[in-house]
Amino acid sequence: MPEAGQKKVSIRIDGELVQLPASHTILQAAAMAGRFIPTLCHFDGLADAGACRLCVVEVSGVARLLPACTTPVQEGMSVVTDSPKLAAYRRMILELLLAERNHVCAVCVSNGHCELQNLAAQLGVASVRYPYRYPKLPVDLSHPRFVLDQNRCILCSRCVRVCASVEGAHVWNVMSRGIHSMVVADLNDPWGDASSCTGCGKCVNACPTGALSEKGQAVEEMMKNTAQLVTIAMRKAVRA
Repeated sequence: MPEAGQKKVSIRIDGELVQLPASHTILQAAAMAGRFIPTLCHFDGLADAGACRLCVVEVSGVARLLPACTTPVQEGMSVVTDSPKLAAYRRMILELLLAERNHVCAVCVSNGHCELQNLAAQLGVASVRYPYRYPKLPVDLSHPRFVLDQNRCILCSRCVRVCASVEGAHVWNVMSRGIHSMVVADLNDPWGDASSCTGCGKCVNACPTGALSEKGQAVEEMMKNTAQLVTIAMRKAVRA
């Protein structure tokens, strides 16, 4: 329910009237209405970045698709969260993510516990229509506890945001552009040499794929403790 004292707006989500604070996004409005919108970069308690684009929705009167996580609600807005057009776009986005780097689930430490894998199954992505790029990217084993495998990264920036806003260490950032983009520690130092890293593991638990994992975990063993991290992030966001 909208908090007392906040300006309220009324919008329609798939035809259902929803009243909520004007500060909310379409993604939050959809959650209030019980509508599922797929996303990989959103994480409760963290500021949204609109990185993955899986949460695109149709808004009446707007010619282009809009990301639900970063689009604020407006009075009288009418939103469609599920349609054949949206389903096609979301499957295409997942295929492009799978084609861009090495996502061979059978040999991944997060096999069976991967959000990218789960969404691909949920949205019916059984094959990829695009040429696989498979760039040769490094695997950073320098940290005593954790591993960074750039080949599994989808550049969702969850690790960047959770390290900055929850842990306050600001270890991670995204370097370069396009297919050459990579998550880097400090000034592109080996993770183990990053003096700002506290070794808390929040970035590992926020990662939706096998890009960040804990050493000593075999295939299918890397389960992320996202529920506890969401609680911490939400409390931090409320205090902020």
